[in-house]
Amino acid sequence: MQDLKVTLLQVDQAWEDKQGNFNKYEAVFSHLVETDLVLLPEMFHTGFSMNVSALAEDWEDSEGLNFLKKWAKQLDSSIYTSLIIKEGTYYYNRGVFVYPNSEVKCYDKRKSFGLGGEDQFYKAGNDEVIVEWKGWRINLQICYDLRFPELIRNRIEKGVAAYDLLLYVANWPKKRIAHWDVLLRARAIENQCYVVGVNRIGTDGNGLEYCGESACYNALGEKTPFSDVKQLTFETITLNQSDLQKTRQNLPFLIDR
Repeated sequence: MQDLKVTLLQVDQAWEDKQGNFNKYEAVFSHLVETDLVLLPEMFHTGFSMNVSALAEDWEDSEGLNFLKKWAKQLDSSIYTSLIIKEGTYYYNRGVFVYPNSEVKCYDKRKSFGLGGEDQFYKAGNDEVIVEWKGWRINLQICYDLRFPELIRNRIEKGVAAYDLLLYVANWPKKRIAHWDVLLRARAIENQCYVVGVNRIGTDGNGLEYCGESACYNALGEKTPFSDVKQLTFETITLNQSDLQKTRQNLPFLIDR
């Protein structure tokens, strides 16, 4: 297990404009160097839309997924985000963890945002998904999942923690941004892990405002350095594996579960 460099892209997503969003990401990608993992906001190339008939992509022929594969290879970095996928008669808000070799691990969002009508259009997933990258065990989450700690209760399995890092990609509105910050911190403390959340900025097609506040917390609930700006930005944060192990050794709370 080595230290992990994670880059957060906090962008103003173009509403239901795939090419416009591709252009935004490419402009940032061209400046990235030496990172292990890149996070993009939820529904990265459409915004958080219920217009599934126009925007959904087939899993076997996804323009968005192909874009992510191309850039994961070029950056020699994994990428995590979500997009709208159709399989059979169902639509999914599907998280995709894309490796540089084009391998993809999938996580279907388990908690649909009823207040926004997501439950009326998208089928919820059923399974926790933990992936491995650079020696880290990473639990994949999407936006509204953050409110449900029972989904991701960390535990000891075969002498080690089930995971080391929680990832949240989101479209989390400004009006509830205080919840976002408190919940990210809580998930880090209660699961003794790093938690990284990336959120969009700007205004979507429904008039909802977003103010970013992308953040990273360590296992003690301490916010690691990040430029807390509310505009287009990207920043790379280094997660320290020895600090994580030291916290778990000094405070062995997970073994009491």
